[in-house]
Amino acid sequence: MEIILLERVEKLGQMGDVVSVKPGYARNFLLPQGKALRANKINLERFKTEKSQREADNLARRSDAETESGKMEGLTVSMVRAASEMGQLFGSVNSRDIADAVTEAGFTITRAQVVMETSIKTLGLHDTRIRLHPEVTVTVTVNVARSLDEAETQLRTGVAVTGMMDDDDDDAVEDVVVEAATEAAPAEEADTGDAAESSDDTAEDSNA
Repeated sequence: MEIILLERVEKLGQMGDVVSVKPGYARNFLLPQGKALRANKINLERFKTEKSQREADNLARRSDAETESGKMEGLTVSMVRAASEMGQLFGSVNSRDIADAVTEAGFTITRAQVVMETSIKTLGLHDTRIRLHPEVTVTVTVNVARSLDEAETQLRTGVAVTGMMDDDDDDAVEDVVVEAATEAAPAEEADTGDAAESSDDTAEDSNA
């Protein structure tokens, strides 16, 4: 099916382009979303008449989107999810989850504006594109962790926190190190004492 694009569509074309697409894609998405018109004589004439106004409206919307993009630059949203020791989520993070998180951060978007081919299924930092306008996108970081503390660690180190070691385990490791050091100290003192006695014995033998 041939259509006239009323705005830029990624991987398809720019406003005013006449392109051929699958009928289902046109009927189920492009036409009902107002992104295109059927390419017939009446619609071609209509587009020519409205072209200047559409371009002006598009320019205004793009300018607003670029301003919003500047405000969102560097945005990170954190999400707490249950996961295995290997970092695999028991579930996933989808476009609706991300849209809700970004909206809670103060930027109103819809799930349709979240550009992702598959859901997020692992812990860590995930760069995700948000389409604010057909010609303007911004990348936000989705920080998926098992707790807010781990989310802070991931953001600081840039590495996903996996495994099951917790604070109690860290304390146990420190206790072992301290205990080992305490046991080593008397042994070193004993070695020093033996060395001193040996020196005294040698001195006495020399005087004799």
